[in-house]
Amino acid sequence: MGPLSEPKDVMLLAVDVHYGERIAVVAGVEFADWGDAAPRRELVLAMEVPAAYTPGQFYQRELPCILRLLTHYQLQPGCMVIDGYVYLDGENRPGLGKHLFDALAGTVPVVGVAKSRFAGIGEQYAVYRGKSTRPLYVTAAGMGQETAKEHIRSMHGPHRLPTLLKRVDRLCRASLLPRRLP
Repeated sequence: MGPLSEPKDVMLLAVDVHYGERIAVVAGVEFADWGDAAPRRELVLAMEVPAAYTPGQFYQRELPCILRLLTHYQLQPGCMVIDGYVYLDGENRPGLGKHLFDALAGTVPVVGVAKSRFAGIGEQYAVYRGKSTRPLYVTAAGMGQETAKEHIRSMHGPHRLPTLLKRVDRLCRASLLPRRLP
């Protein structure tokens, strides 16, 4: 186990949310090590869209979905990876990840991986993977910035987006179309 590996009994969880007109689907993939090529378990949950999209308040729509996934499956991850920012400016302005970190009482580190640059995000948050010339932008709460970046760099996959992050995105999107509310 390398210096950046989590103990094997600590679950890592990547999550993503996608929306239809009335239905939101939240998906998660559990994995044991940052370098894993396949998830330990895949989780999907459909629900009514919790809130309308409000610019600058993205977390109000995503956060209830993620928290419901954790509750529904009784998950207690050791670290979470989200699609988006923890801090919108890298350090102070809270994004979805910071709101998640706070909702979990600061007990679970949250790493945000964004595919596009938000105004105010500097090059120090960029992570280049594979042969891509386009970076991912990584922010974190409950974990050092450089450690979070190294974890994302070390994730499996030869391309810009790590294998398991691509998997949770696809799982979410594929599950949205045929879903009906329970």
